[in-house]
Amino acid sequence: MFRLSPVVAALLAGLLVATAAPAAPAAAPLPVTEVAPGVFVHAGAVAQTSPGNRGDIANIGFVVGESAVAVIDSGGSVAVAESALAAIRQVTDLPVRYLINTHMHPDHVFGNQVFAGIGATIIGHRRLPAALSARADFYRQSMREQLGAELAGAVTITLPDETVEREQRIDLGGRTLLLRAWETAHTDNDLTVLDEATGTLFAGDLLFMQHVPVLDGSIKGWLAQLPELAALDAERVVPGHGPPSAPWPQALEAQTAYLEALAADLRAAIAAGVPIAEAVDGAAAGQAGNWRLFEAYNPRNATAAFAELEWE
Repeated sequence: MFRLSPVVAALLAGLLVATAAPAAPAAAPLPVTEVAPGVFVHAGAVAQTSPGNRGDIANIGFVVGESAVAVIDSGGSVAVAESALAAIRQVTDLPVRYLINTHMHPDHVFGNQVFAGIGATIIGHRRLPAALSARADFYRQSMREQLGAELAGAVTITLPDETVEREQRIDLGGRTLLLRAWETAHTDNDLTVLDEATGTLFAGDLLFMQHVPVLDGSIKGWLAQLPELAALDAERVVPGHGPPSAPWPQALEAQTAYLEALAADLRAAIAAGVPIAEAVDGAAAGQAGNWRLFEAYNPRNATAAFAELEWE
């Protein structure tokens, strides 16, 4: 009987395995816009999460220094993060040294494991680890319903390696980013990133444009901090949702008007003894035409804000 030598047999076995299991195709890179020199942004869809959009509904940015790259938010799924990494690799081969999470919501952090896997240090607000840990089971379940089992099942809730107490600077080589942790506003773990070289502010979901703002923290805290936010020395801003960038601080005007209208309407209803169900229906109604996804999120905002404001 003819017998193959062990070496030839091993080579043939390897060839058969390679033929039977071709390598997975590389992720298609996300489209990005260079909003300032070395500052790139992918604008997510102004939409709710679905299997069709893979959770690609939040803006993702990256800043390129002389020696390293920092990514701001990782997207709403592993697939989106892989496509974000592919976009980075079209621009530069420098190492991705940092991933900065602007807050806890799945559309901003569900790709964390992709960047952890290439050695990036993940940085977030001092309250981000507790917030993510507390909501991990809920997020897994809700994202299975929104993303589908396949996309959501690939996600591992990945916590930050480092946290920011108040402010922190990170050096990308000839380029410094200023990270700032805020008090409770959109959430209780909002973080902004300022590229000091170009005056580009990544506001995360402290700023919504086009997409109606979403309240998951404190309406009073958000309104109270808007003047301080507006005073940041920036030329342009990247919102958490909306266009890749906009002039600063003018970009805050529409959101400020919405939050003020929501608070004013609810305070008037509370003072008049209007029950919560009726108050929620009419709150900020005059703002409806200014925002997308208003019907999906305004009732939730009004309910949360009513519960906070009725105890003033």
